[in-house]
Amino acid sequence: MKDCNCIFCKIAGGEIPSATLYEDEEFRVILDLNPASKGHSLILPKEHYANLFEIPEDVLGRAAGVAKKIGAKLLEGLHATGLNVLQNNGVSSGQTVFHFHMHLIPRYDGDALGLAWKPGKLTEADRDEILGIF
Repeated sequence: MKDCNCIFCKIAGGEIPSATLYEDEEFRVILDLNPASKGHSLILPKEHYANLFEIPEDVLGRAAGVAKKIGAKLLEGLHATGLNVLQNNGVSSGQTVFHFHMHLIPRYDGDALGLAWKPGKLTEADRDEILGIF
């Protein structure tokens, strides 16, 4: 299934040119046009899934395998010292294109890339509420 209005469907399908690092029958991995760091890449499934909650688990597992393979190559080839694997769901999380994708963001000592947060404290009330969901 593809969405003819989705830019990532068009890129993954080869309709729009991209700097492709890897491609197989199910995924295309491209360099991000607005990189957070040198080597920032996107894993795009060729089928359209809006987010984590729509992608089938078997496809998600294969996407993780692609992340492992390409991430290792980025780390070695770019001499990065770390790698963030990031996946956003919904506007409030930072998702701007509603086609499931994973970010591979190589990290370098002293890069000052702001992907951290100030740790909070788990309150008893929050703990009880969350545990009650499960």
